[in-house]
Amino acid sequence: MIHFAWPWLLTVLPLPLLIRWLLPAQHPVEQAALKVPFLADFSLGQTTVSSQAKQWPLLLAAVAWLLLVLACTRPQWLGEPIEQAVSGRDLMLAVDLSGSMEEQDFMINNKPVDRLTASKWVAGDFINRRVGDRIGLILFGTQAYLQTPLTFDRKTVLTLLNESVIGLAGENTAIGDAIGLAVKRLKNQAANSRVLILMTDGANTAGEIAPLKAAELAAASHLKIYTIGIGADEMMVRSFFGNHKVNPSRDLDENTLVKIAESTGGRYFRARNADELSYIYMLLDKLEPVEKDKQYFRPRSELYSWPLSLALALVAVICVSRLRLS
Repeated sequence: MIHFAWPWLLTVLPLPLLIRWLLPAQHPVEQAALKVPFLADFSLGQTTVSSQAKQWPLLLAAVAWLLLVLACTRPQWLGEPIEQAVSGRDLMLAVDLSGSMEEQDFMINNKPVDRLTASKWVAGDFINRRVGDRIGLILFGTQAYLQTPLTFDRKTVLTLLNESVIGLAGENTAIGDAIGLAVKRLKNQAANSRVLILMTDGANTAGEIAPLKAAELAAASHLKIYTIGIGADEMMVRSFFGNHKVNPSRDLDENTLVKIAESTGGRYFRARNADELSYIYMLLDKLEPVEKDKQYFRPRSELYSWPLSLALALVAVICVSRLRLS
């Protein structure tokens, strides 16, 4: 269907008539001329030709004015309504970039990788599957930074996540500040649609706010937090005395992560390898979406160029005809 974006501009259509009515008519200039006795013999034909020559430019000008006003109303062609997929979930990912994330205790395709690389690899698939969700990204180390605000642009979120590097936000771990930043960024969203997924491999060693205090603020703001503790339980390390087992996750504060999740109505997950991390994100995919009103989009095609082009063409014809007559 055709839609006019600014239909009120049709009120200027009678403007030329209004100007003609308000302004006084211009009287022809009388000039001295010789009287020809036989002028009456051809005066009738000349009057008819002159009258027709004056009428058609006026008619073209009226049509050109009509087309110009029509173009100014901005006519548009509206296509069929297209339903947009909106689930109503606002997901914020908080990813730890502290120095301990460089520990290579994960395996991907039979190759050892550090914890951040494994997190990117699994979280990337998770982000691609969240069609219709708004996703944001927080990176934290010694400080917490909002890398991406809530957006439907999953490609941008994934790109910025892949560009993050260990130590970008400092070498320590500010879990409380990351939660506090998420609370601040999600406080204006629907109360039953706020979700934070926090991944870390250590304990809170920096920041201005304690993790449990931040969790209290999150619970008061109806922000549900899912915490993920990443890192293997044991790995073989070579030393001068031979190979021996160590626990690379000895600094992981699981008790605090469990309390954070439970106090906000979320859940704590433990990822010891890439398969477990993938499974955790599969479970997170089963979060119930919050129903919202369906949103529709109607594609618009601008049509103003057609009447505008015709109006300019008629004006050009009038100008050429006047030049020829002169």
